[in-house]
Amino acid sequence: MGSYYDMSSNITPSSTRGAFVAGSIAAGLASSGAAVAAEQPIPHRKLGTTGESVSIVGVGGFHLGKPDLTQADATRIVHTALDAGVNFLDNCWDYNNGEGEVRLGNALAQGGYRSKAFLMTKLDGRDKQSAKSQLDDSLRRLKTDRIDLVQIHEVIRESDPERVFAPGGAIETLVAAREAGKIRFIGFTGHKSPEIHLKMLQVADVHHFRFDTVQMPLNVMDAHYDSFAKRVIPVAQSKHMGILAMKTFGDHHILDTHAVDPIDMLHYGMNLPVSVVITGIDTMEILAQALRSARTFKPLSDAQVAAILAKTQTLAQGGKYELYKTTHMFDGTYANPQWLG
Repeated sequence: MGSYYDMSSNITPSSTRGAFVAGSIAAGLASSGAAVAAEQPIPHRKLGTTGESVSIVGVGGFHLGKPDLTQADATRIVHTALDAGVNFLDNCWDYNNGEGEVRLGNALAQGGYRSKAFLMTKLDGRDKQSAKSQLDDSLRRLKTDRIDLVQIHEVIRESDPERVFAPGGAIETLVAAREAGKIRFIGFTGHKSPEIHLKMLQVADVHHFRFDTVQMPLNVMDAHYDSFAKRVIPVAQSKHMGILAMKTFGDHHILDTHAVDPIDMLHYGMNLPVSVVITGIDTMEILAQALRSARTFKPLSDAQVAAILAKTQTLAQGGKYELYKTTHMFDGTYANPQWLG
């Protein structure tokens, strides 16, 4: 099997701590009607060259701040995930007007849970001052004095790379924050076009800057249309970056096609050379599904990958179900340009 798909050498068992908290995990999952055996640890992978080990599945932050969830719901999801051995937690300054960060911060402030988490958030500011203001907000909301990874959010415009790296640009804030110990690692994320991701990496090279991570949509439709997997992953690998997968279900649009089973969708993402697959979790049932996918993952054969992609080849044409690539539906900074500074 080719190295493009084979990540088995990068997988290590998580601490057995997560495997022996069966009481709390079983109680949470069983009460939701979606009990999952907790004997198997959650696999972990290296996060590029950071020296960090992150869980193969991560908890998305947007869903934690949804209006139909309470703080208690969010806390239960976060605590159960961390007890199970998941350690990668995603968030963003703008998720649900900051409620995503507030709820995650409240959850991590209890019972020493912050020490169990690799905490990531994102900011929208393109200039130094707006980025600093947003980072200060995130530190306050997350109730921490240090965030493990901060990423420049929604790099979706041709002009974004130059703005970030211009004199007085956002990268100055992030580098200063790293030097001050407020953040540990720096990355960027976007969902619009592989070309823009590649430009961000090229501009960073010109400025002799190396990103620790890059986040992108990777799913069973992506391989067929304007593919991040085909174009960006090889470059990120050559730079030894931590690769973060998102939009496994295309919000819900890919899932709604019923072309591929949800577990197979998650396994497809895990089979790519990524550090973590970030997935939105807003119920204990969905958390159980994410845990089950991580515990049952085994590297897929070329034939298995081909079979999955055959199911989506026709559906994927034109990006019909990857609306984040083809519309402004998912572009928060398009609807709110003031966030950019």
